[in-house]
Amino acid sequence: MLRDRIAPCGLDCGKCLAFAGSEIQVHARALADLLGPNFSAYAERFTAMNPVFTGYPAFRDLLDFLGQGTCQGCRGSGCLLQGCVVHACVQEKGLDFCFQCGQFPCESTGFPERLKAIWRRNNERLADIGLEAYAAFIKDKPRYP
Repeated sequence: MLRDRIAPCGLDCGKCLAFAGSEIQVHARALADLLGPNFSAYAERFTAMNPVFTGYPAFRDLLDFLGQGTCQGCRGSGCLLQGCVVHACVQEKGLDFCFQCGQFPCESTGFPERLKAIWRRNNERLADIGLEAYAAFIKDKPRYP
């Protein structure tokens, strides 16, 4: 179960904004339900009191997107980050994580520099402490620091 939730790059797929059943999805859906289907009419009226409500239609679009949660994780449906080749690479090599590869750290992740540094740090920690300890380590950390 942990292996399916922790991506080969070390990110927690279960905390991703697109993951089915993530806290983001659950809370977005709950907020949409609390606001109800007719809040846009109220938001229009509220703009007279506070112009921030003019942004409600775009907010609602984003809220509805976040409430979908359609992804099953990197190992199930591939990474949402276009250009990421990590999942396919470890799958092709029969590995679970990048640190298990004799070529780690490599230059062929497809990640931008900031994410590449996170990928390397995550995999180094995974190698040092193991999957269960790593999962406990990241449990309360935000996905998008």
